Amino acid sequence: MARAPLVLVVDDEGPIREIVRRYLQAEGIDVVEADDGPSAVERFTTHHPDVVVLDVMLPGFDGIEVLRRIRATSDAYVLMLTARTEETDRIIGLSVGADDYVTKPFSARELTARVKALLRRPHMADSAPTRQEFGRLSLDDTRREVLVDGTLVALSALEFDLLAALSAKPGQVLSRRQLLERVWGFDYFGDERVVDVHIRNLRRALGDDADAPTWIATVRGVGYKFLDATS
Repeated sequence: MARAPLVLVVDDEGPIREIVRRYLQAEGIDVVEADDGPSAVERFTTHHPDVVVLDVMLPGFDGIEVLRRIRATSDAYVLMLTARTEETDRIIGLSVGADDYVTKPFSARELTARVKALLRRPHMADSAPTRQEFGRLSLDDTRREVLVDGTLVALSALEFDLLAALSAKPGQVLSRRQLLERVWGFDYFGDERVVDVHIRNLRRALGDDADAPTWIATVRGVGYKFLDATS
């Protein structure tokens, strides 16, 4: 029998952890909890959760540092909790590698839906795994590896899926909403700007220049397209 999905909920406010735990458990999701930065890292290392619900403001060290430590060893899905007014926290969190964010105060129902969407996220390698060559860039769906000039590029699971979605349609413009549906899932209803931040991270990892792109071009007011250098 397959195990239930596991979520680590990190927040220094007990009532918030309790209500999130109750909603998640009602959906058949197991929950472990942490109330500060050090315990969050310890429980992540011990339990290997599928998703982390991570508050930014924590004792010990903050959620951004927790996220950095998680990303040093894992590409588990991370959903950040930020104050409604803290735009900087959201951008930093996404830049460090968060997959999504919810602003406080939040609806427990919405947060649960976001977690379930992350757990259901399609992986681009699930269909017709192949190795694709685009000039200096090579993408292996089976191993989920990307190489540039023969050198392995470190990408998060989400960044790999984003690149796979774009490269599956060379030259075709994909809107932010289309990318959200293909990578985050059809039931994602968050801010479309998360796509822009992850595209920025992906370009940085690939060494691609947004002003003179080799692989990922911005189509103003529409979205993004993959440039196949071999075509």
